[in-house]
Amino acid sequence: MKRAVSFVQKSSEWVRKPKHIDANLKDYFKTYKTFRWKSVEKEFDWSRTKKVNIVHEMIDRHAASTRKNKVALFYWDPSPSAGYPQGRDEKYTFLDLKNESSRFGNVLKKMGVRKGDRVAVFLPRTPELYISILGIHRVGAIPVPLFEAFMETAIEDRLSNSEAKAIITASQLLERIPFSKLPCLKEVCLVGGDGEVMPSLPTSVRLISYTEEMQKASRELEPVWLNLNDGLVIHYTSGSTGRSKGVLHRQYAMLGHYQTAKWALDLRDDDVYWCTADPGWVTGTSYGIYGPWTLGISSVVLGGRFSAQQWYQTIEKYRVTVWYSAPTAFRMLMSKGEALPKSCDLKSLRHICSVGEPLNPEALRWVWKVTGIPPHETWWMTETGMQIVCNYRSLDFKVGATGRPFPGTYATVVNDKGEEVPPNTLGNLVVKAGWPSMMKEIWGNKGKYNEYFRLKGWYLSGDTCYKDKEGFIWFAGRADDVIKTAGERVGPFEVESALVQHPAVAEAGVIGKPDELRGQLIKAFISLRSGFSPSEDLKKEIAEFVKKNMAAHAAPREIEFCERVPKTRSGKIMRRVLRAWDQGLPVGDISTMEE
Repeated sequence: MKRAVSFVQKSSEWVRKPKHIDANLKDYFKTYKTFRWKSVEKEFDWSRTKKVNIVHEMIDRHAASTRKNKVALFYWDPSPSAGYPQGRDEKYTFLDLKNESSRFGNVLKKMGVRKGDRVAVFLPRTPELYISILGIHRVGAIPVPLFEAFMETAIEDRLSNSEAKAIITASQLLERIPFSKLPCLKEVCLVGGDGEVMPSLPTSVRLISYTEEMQKASRELEPVWLNLNDGLVIHYTSGSTGRSKGVLHRQYAMLGHYQTAKWALDLRDDDVYWCTADPGWVTGTSYGIYGPWTLGISSVVLGGRFSAQQWYQTIEKYRVTVWYSAPTAFRMLMSKGEALPKSCDLKSLRHICSVGEPLNPEALRWVWKVTGIPPHETWWMTETGMQIVCNYRSLDFKVGATGRPFPGTYATVVNDKGEEVPPNTLGNLVVKAGWPSMMKEIWGNKGKYNEYFRLKGWYLSGDTCYKDKEGFIWFAGRADDVIKTAGERVGPFEVESALVQHPAVAEAGVIGKPDELRGQLIKAFISLRSGFSPSEDLKKEIAEFVKKNMAAHAAPREIEFCERVPKTRSGKIMRRVLRAWDQGLPVGDISTMEE
């Protein structure tokens, strides 16, 4: 493999920390040598009672302690909406969440939901979303969170694969659910929509009102007790080929969520913490729900659409101390200038972390400038379930570096044979198998699960990296073609599948194109069917078609018409050729291209 000289040249700028900074992880190097995951088990009640359910560890044990009246969830959405003409400004204590999740658990029991059933949650970011997920855990079922921007095709893929029995959704999202294609889906719990005319559902599907059923439900419900290997959550993640994959995590993953939230996010009892991720993505559950609440931390959730002003106001309003967001969000804030952050009091912040895609140095420096705190990158994946490589609050780090492995894990760089490579050599980023939040399985696809471990003893991430002489890992790129746009992973295959459903599209190939704001934007190369001619209006129509059938973030922002989409003789789209076309570079070896 080639030496990564161009990357090494970026590594000279350091973020230096005060010598005696007060952090939960005080001595990284000593801890890394001595830490064992077994020592964390004593932090959970199940280590003594042998009764396992994450809702007890997140909510019930705090509700039975001095934390019972502590605010667990601050919720703010200043935008008027149906039923809330003045917006929403609410707070829920740990005792409130115990009561509300017990009510909803009783609603689920009435719906026939039992241990191990998959229940989808397809809601905007509202308190009801969080209460629903807690209630699903309480009855021992497995939540399948869905991002509210998903359209019919994306929903069908996920619900069909998981064989979800029930779904919690809102009236404005109901029409996107293709009930006729989902024979396993029998129950719908509708949040809002009171008095509205609802679309007709198949006679096999029962529709109930969240509001009405919650008013009638008891607030008493003991959790269904599980074991450590029982299912916790299924998150779907996109790949470069095939449909999205259902990543199942187990209850034991709570160890990883708890300890990384304590050491990487540096959360402590008096913090007010804001994770900006939606629970439709793994960050929004691992670190928007599980991590902070197992620690008994107060969390902030901001509803509605993105508004730079409201983001800064949220930090000021709740005196946020720890902020976890994405490089795309930082770049969007940066694009609005320095006047807005200067107009708000951000002095409460003491720690900022970044997730979702590599943190570019420009965004890091800008956030550092306006807040006085440099964002600390965290690398992990849906499949890892927890943070694996991080920059830590107590430790100096290099601008642009992804970070160092989390204690209790071993992440390194290997060649295609699984052999560790010398410093500053590009290779595959791998993690030694066995950390507590490692995925349990790929739902219904054992072969795909085994692919991740084809290098014996290693979890193969699919990222290419190098490790410098001081032990910092540096991200270089994806080994596959997954597109990260605005912090969200999009599989080219999914977008291509949506594109070719348009009557004008004969073939489609999709790539990620570098973009200053989003990290990558989606670009589609399209060959048209006979009888259709290229035009700007057709480009807009095709993009809108994908938006309506999949999701807004998955719609191509650029479309280029071509005579043929380059493919191998076996029919695989040659995306490297598309990238070369886009960037005006040589296409390289095309001996495998179809004639």
